[in-house]
Amino acid sequence: MLRDSFGRVATDLRVSLTDKCNLRCSYCMPPEGLEWLPNAQLLTADEIVRLVTIGVERLGIQEVRYTGGEPLLRRELVDIVGRTTALRPRPQVSLTTNGIGLARVAAPLAAAGLDRVNVSLDTLDRDTFKRLAHRDRFPDVIAGLAAAHDAGLRPVKVNAVLMREVNQHEAVPLLRYCLEQGYELRFIEQMPLDAQHGWSRDTMVTANEILKLLSASFDLTADDQEERGSAPAERFLVDGGPGRVGVIGSVTRPFCAACDRVRLTADGQIRNCLFATEESDLKAAMRAGASDDELAERWIAAVTRKKAGHGIDDPSFLQPSRPMSAIGG
Repeated sequence: MLRDSFGRVATDLRVSLTDKCNLRCSYCMPPEGLEWLPNAQLLTADEIVRLVTIGVERLGIQEVRYTGGEPLLRRELVDIVGRTTALRPRPQVSLTTNGIGLARVAAPLAAAGLDRVNVSLDTLDRDTFKRLAHRDRFPDVIAGLAAAHDAGLRPVKVNAVLMREVNQHEAVPLLRYCLEQGYELRFIEQMPLDAQHGWSRDTMVTANEILKLLSASFDLTADDQEERGSAPAERFLVDGGPGRVGVIGSVTRPFCAACDRVRLTADGQIRNCLFATEESDLKAAMRAGASDDELAERWIAAVTRKKAGHGIDDPSFLQPSRPMSAIGG
């Protein structure tokens, strides 16, 4: 098991398939983009599946989420998903995406066994989308959401980040839209993971503010049907249900004490936290001929060093050098 020194056990693996993305969201990267990792530094599809297999078969990983960058840019995605769902014991397999291109591959992904999908959508206004993402791809995202729903990847989850004086006023319209379409909306506090290091608490809309905005138009009650456990979102029934909304307060309402996640970057580094400043290299050992047992031992040792929390409120906190696009959501 991947147990850290505080007794937490990692059962949820987040795997970044690429650092590349076809959007330029302002809270992630600059308009001109970033310098992508050379292809030779990226894990191959076989290397990804090998490490995921070690995680599932030897180390107790129960959930695998593929992320990016934008994972739909990885040509072998459907094959990787299919090989992952064929593992025994079978892990739950999900995908976090910006939705561009999802209309084309939602059905093949469902056929490969994908269980769930999370799609990022911060606005219902096409002009605001273009302003935020620096690309005019709003219709593609809406089409991707519909295709995922039609393919049976339900409930389709929508991730939204609110920013002050940009899209804060869209909290209620976004929730109404998702309820009408049968999607489950999750608001996420803006985190200090942008490549520009321009994050500020002044522009972040907090979890408390989000709940206040929503409560002006909806009756929210805590979802008592299941314990939150290690889930990052606090979930609420909307107007008595069955619709729900989640709020992920990563900054102001952290859930580090119950965290069960570990991350594998696109270039083969183990990270214990989005905000970690240390990584453990599995790729170099694997390419040097390490056995599965040796890789498992390295992974176990890496997780042992996991810190108690992300420390954003600590005066000594330093934003990680890698942006979100290079870590994986």
